[in-house]
Formats: sequence, structure tokens, C-alpha cells
Amino acid sequence: MEYRISDRMAGMKPSVIREILKQMGDPTLISFAGGNPAADSFPKEAIARFSAELLESDPVGMLQYSVSEGVPSTREAMKRFVSRRFHVVRDTDEVLVMSGSQQIIDFAAKCLVNEGDVVAVEDPAFLGAYNTLRSHGAKLVGVPMEDDGVDLTVLEHVLKTQSPRMFYCIPNFQNPTGKTMSYEKRIAVYELCAKYGVPILEDDPYGELRIAGEDLPPIKSFDEKGVVIYAASFSKILSPAMRLACCVCDKGLASRMVVAKQCCDVHTTVWSQRVCERILTETDIDAHIASLRELYRRKAHCMLDALDTLCPSLEHTVPDGGMFIWATLPVHLDMPAFVAKCLENKVAVIPGNVFFVDEAVPCQSVRLNFSAPAPENIEKGVAVMADVLRSL
Repeated sequence: MEYRISDRMAGMKPSVIREILKQMGDPTLISFAGGNPAADSFPKEAIARFSAELLESDPVGMLQYSVSEGVPSTREAMKRFVSRRFHVVRDTDEVLVMSGSQQIIDFAAKCLVNEGDVVAVEDPAFLGAYNTLRSHGAKLVGVPMEDDGVDLTVLEHVLKTQSPRMFYCIPNFQNPTGKTMSYEKRIAVYELCAKYGVPILEDDPYGELRIAGEDLPPIKSFDEKGVVIYAASFSKILSPAMRLACCVCDKGLASRMVVAKQCCDVHTTVWSQRVCERILTETDIDAHIASLRELYRRKAHCMLDALDTLCPSLEHTVPDGGMFIWATLPVHLDMPAFVAKCLENKVAVIPGNVFFVDEAVPCQSVRLNFSAPAPENIEKGVAVMADVLRSL
């Protein structure tokens, strides 16, 4: 039969990134396109050991339903983890376990956004957040990025004139640009949003993956008024397949997000919650994170050195962490042709225009991922990019 697709979904497009990743079955393809952690970054032994121990000692507790807020002991472990360096969780906050930070974005929108409401977003930013917000009928208004974060003048103008229902941002090693919001701008963003009564959805999937400089406090650590919804993902430091994230937000909003979760997946997988709790409480998690930082430091420098040596015509960001480099082609070159030609030569990169609120705006940039490919493939892939640049 022919299904009549709802108005809400009819205009939604599949993720360009996911479509490109469908080609990953080709073993000859070098992908700079995804956002996957390194294959050797997972704490496999700890996951296997704790899984076996928990299934042996508490099989019913591991395999039965649990509460929607998250296993209480897991929530407590996550609370201590996200607050170990900065004062992230206050007495007025609740900590919820979610199935990835994507679910936090989804539930925040479901609870706060009505059809046609404005949501302010960094521009460019995470495509998955854009799609989720749009699926709830949000009208996205982009705030352009500067080297140290969003343009505060534009942000205040949007807050003042359009009364958005929330502001979405990624302060640490932003996706796709790799840029980091400065300490001063974090305070300014918080103060502006508090002044105009606009919630901040602070997405922090990469904050633990710093490879240079000093850790900066989350915007949530300044939050004395319940303005910030903080999303901390465990996908990049443990495993994406565990589908774990921690949401810290005002207790009143948290109660509504729990209802949203009950309507969605009831609760996050108990197995992954309990294993995560054991890793956080019974292993040296900071030593594990330090090893990840060193791994990504080497990979980032490998790609940066290759770009500087082989592709000197490409301007690019030098991220202090995360997984991405934002590279910009000379103005006289055709960016879509560059992306297509790279793919023809078995190197996948993501066209930068897909990360903007308006994809039709001219864009000369591409997003490059350094976390997933092996160093030798980084060098080979950048060499292919250099050949493509010369051919164009």
C-alpha cells in the first residue's frame, strides 16, 4: 500500500553523513566522513568483565525493567563523574540517564518546542541536532560562529527579537568546526540567555577529549537559575553502542523529560547503565580518558601535519580536542566537485554546507574526521585530497 507520510516527517531528509557511511562496506574506502571513536579506544576488557560479573551475580536485576530516570546507583556515579572537576550539578538539578545525547536533544525539544517556535542554534552545528529540532516543528535561526564561539551581538539580537524557546550550542571542540567557546563567551552566553529567559541546551559529547590547553568549565557550572540543560555523552569515552548519556537539568523540566522517556523507550538499557557504573566506580576512568587524549592527540597531529605539508592551499582549524577539523578550499575551487572527486578516489569527506541552517548558502568548507581512521590511512587520504586539489 502507499503510506501517507505525516506533515512533520514529509520534509525531513536522511542524514548525508549516514548515507555516505553506507559505503563503508568497501574496505578500500578511507573515511574522514563519520564521527566514530577510534576502534582501539573502547575499554573492551572492562566491559566484558563487568558484564559477566553482573550477569552472574544479579541476572534478574540486569535483565528486568528499571525506572525511567535511570538506575539510581548509576545516576549517582554519573553525577560524581560530571562534577569531579567543575560544579555541574546543583541541589535544584536532577540527573537522568538517557539513550545517547541525541535523546536529550529530542526530549528537550519535545518538552519545550511547539510547532513553528524559533530555536536559536550555532551555525554551522551538528546536523543531527538540526534534524531532531526540525522534527518537532522548530524554525531554526542560526547564530554565526567566530573563532572563539558564537557571535554574541547576533545572539543577543536573536534572543531579543525572536524569543527562541532555547539556544543549542556545543562549547567544546564544536561539531563540525572543532572550535572551542572561550571562557569569557561561556559566561556571556549564560548571562544573555538568563537575561532573556531562554534555556541553553549545552551539548558536550567531546569535552573529555581535550588534546591541548586547559579544561574549561561547562556553561552549566555557572548556572544558578536553572537555565542550562546539560548533555554529557559516554559514547566517545566508552562505546557508542552502549547508548548512554547523562542529562543534568532543573528538576521541574526533568520530571517532564521523564514522561517523554516513558512514551519513547521506557528506560535506557539496564545492562549498559550497570556496566558504565562499574567502570566509573571501580576503574581509573581518568587514566582511561588520558589514554584517549593521547591517542587523539597523535591522530590530530598526523592529519594536521599532512594537511600542512600536502594541502597548503587548504585553510583549516587547529582544534584543541574532539574529533574534527574544518578545512576550507580556495574560493576559486568547486567544493561539491572536490567532495565528489574525493569519493571517486575512495576518500569520503563531508561537504560543509550540510551543517548550516540554510544548506543553499555558498560554502567552501568540508569536515574532516581524524578519530576513526588509522594514521597510515590519514596520510593516504590526505595525499588523495592533494591530488584532487591539483586536478581541480
